[in-house]
Amino acid sequence: STNSIHYLLALWGRLVAAVPYVRPDTGARGHVQHLEKHAKTYIESMLGSVETVMRSDGALDDPLDDDGSLKEQLDRLPVICRFEYGSVADFLLQKFDPLLSQYQELMGHMGTNSTESAPQDAQQRMAIIEGQLTWLTYMVGTIVGGHSWSSAHMGEGEETIDAGLSRRAQLARGVDYRLTSSNGVGRADPKLELALLYYFHNFRRVYMFMWDQVSGSNSGSGTGNTVSVVAMNVAKLDSTPSTKQKVYQRMFDHMQMGDHTAVSNLIVTKMGNDLKYWPEENEIVGKTLELLHDMAGGYSSSKLLLTLETVRFLARHHTEDQFPFLAVPSNTRHRTTFHSTLTRLLLSPTGEEKLGLTFEQFMEPLVNTLGQLGALSPSDLRAERCRQALIGVFRDLRGVAASLHNRRTYGLLFDILHPNHLPLLSKVADVWHDQQDVIISVLRFLHEFCHNKANRVNFDQSSPNGILLFRATSDVVCAFGRRLLAAPAPTGDQGDIYKTRYKSMGLALNVLNSALGGNYVCFGVFSLYNDLALDNALDVALQMALSVPLDDIIAYPKLSKAYFGFIEILFRSHKKTAFALDTTIFMQLMTAVHEGIQSTDATLSSLCANTVDHLATFYFTTNGKDKVEMHNLNKHLSSQPNLFSSLTATLFNLLLFGPPQNHWAVIRPMLSLMLASETSFTAYKDHLINSQSPENQAKLNEALNKLLADVNRSLDSANRDRFTQKLTAFRVTARSFLTL
Repeated sequence: STNSIHYLLALWGRLVAAVPYVRPDTGARGHVQHLEKHAKTYIESMLGSVETVMRSDGALDDPLDDDGSLKEQLDRLPVICRFEYGSVADFLLQKFDPLLSQYQELMGHMGTNSTESAPQDAQQRMAIIEGQLTWLTYMVGTIVGGHSWSSAHMGEGEETIDAGLSRRAQLARGVDYRLTSSNGVGRADPKLELALLYYFHNFRRVYMFMWDQVSGSNSGSGTGNTVSVVAMNVAKLDSTPSTKQKVYQRMFDHMQMGDHTAVSNLIVTKMGNDLKYWPEENEIVGKTLELLHDMAGGYSSSKLLLTLETVRFLARHHTEDQFPFLAVPSNTRHRTTFHSTLTRLLLSPTGEEKLGLTFEQFMEPLVNTLGQLGALSPSDLRAERCRQALIGVFRDLRGVAASLHNRRTYGLLFDILHPNHLPLLSKVADVWHDQQDVIISVLRFLHEFCHNKANRVNFDQSSPNGILLFRATSDVVCAFGRRLLAAPAPTGDQGDIYKTRYKSMGLALNVLNSALGGNYVCFGVFSLYNDLALDNALDVALQMALSVPLDDIIAYPKLSKAYFGFIEILFRSHKKTAFALDTTIFMQLMTAVHEGIQSTDATLSSLCANTVDHLATFYFTTNGKDKVEMHNLNKHLSSQPNLFSSLTATLFNLLLFGPPQNHWAVIRPMLSLMLASETSFTAYKDHLINSQSPENQAKLNEALNKLLADVNRSLDSANRDRFTQKLTAFRVTARSFLTL
């Protein structure tokens, strides 16, 4: 049974792993003397399964279709095969070479025609050979990927065996030639394409991390001008190649496919053709873009990518005309990855120079689309023909924004979008508010664009751009929120209500949370100049938050994080608005916070604990002062006098009796709560002591006295830190003897 194969492979792998720990005099290799035979039998059986499955007419499942089992087998295989690497590799080559010759012969007969147009017997023969080549490519990929650069595990000459197996990657050239010469008609089996991508992924991981170092000493690489500063410094210190460099060089010499630039060009060209000729195969597109993204994220490999003509073509022609996969609705997520990868390459230190392309030129197709959409009237914009264009352009923009990591690059995109194109966002939010695929693409882009990661949203002191960005954000949130609130809530299945209402609502709250917490807007300016952008955004966000029942908030984790994140920011930076709420609404928020503190999700309980800390800190530091916020808060507390006492009891109960993961989340607001309402703490302390036995009462009194010793009536950092340490010690001590 194929379901049990990975268990057998796991057993054999453990036997191999145990060899170094068995004394030679006891026959260290006795328990693995038949391992080579087992490995060859496994290879034979997998190759034989192809024809067996095909002849069964669907009665048997193809092991290649079971991703979980396939991954388990491939994960176990390297340890086993590399134990007797030479003989196992020779066996693989004995199987690979004849199949490769037969495959090339068949491709020659079929020419530029599709496999489906061939006679039935040729189709069957092609299917069997492609299936067997798929298995062999997966095996070669995982075995080569099992190469270790650790001196303790690096076998002598193993890189030459890797090279011999990797030379069979020329299979990709044959597959590619047929694909391109037939303009996408002569395709291989999608499983074989996925196997080749798997091999490339493993090869990249093992043999692409030091390309820039070797290229400096390799005259044939053609990339000598891309040597890194680190590599030059290493060369100055030691002109003798390191062991790893020698191994690396021997690998490419024995592959006989050219230097590392030629091999990388083969890989990237194959990826480019996959993107061009497999538009409707979601898995192939996804795996291809994942590999390209990984290569662009590597220091050495990203520099090499910039020298390749295929990458230049991708950067200059990232449109649906050249790459039809961008027009397939099921590939909308891949658009984000595609543009994120290209933007990362373009904005790398020498990206624009190497690619011969400026950021503005790269953005031209997106800007043209935005201009065309922005010129439409609301009724024309709502036309069905605009749906995919809107989804696509905002997915693309999100990918671009995700790769902007500093002030300079973020400013480039902001200058392109403002002032001509940002108003389109609120227009789309108003017109397409009820279509989740469109509104979610808009909100996700805006969430990324507003996110001040690495302090990238950092404008000049005299620049109004931060305020203008928030205005645009406010317009989108208000346009969408008002439409959402005006529409009746769907009834029926709870899964549907999340997809049709709560998902987009949570994203809108996250957008506003990013803008409010981005630290790039002086919010006092809005009230000073009677600008309602802030008040409107807070009002709409509050209405959206309050429209959701508490049970639903707790039930959906993504929504709850957005909801409690908004409340935390409201109590942290916009207390005037929070305390000016009607008492009923204020207490509705506090009830939700009280529930959230008790959540088993550490993120939620931490957000709610911080909200309580903001409230208690404000009360302690402002009590007795003649401030509007203080008067409003006192009004709420007079109508609900047990608010602080219930919060104090809940927090201490969680500290003493709750799960360990909530420990750090609930500690922060305790000092501010105790100082804000000492009577609440005294009442809880008396209740806790009275609930214990006389023996425990004495221990508890002693522990509480230690907790309160040397604690000042202040909320400065030093006092908070000291009290936090005491609380931790108190928790450990009290939990050792307390009883419920």
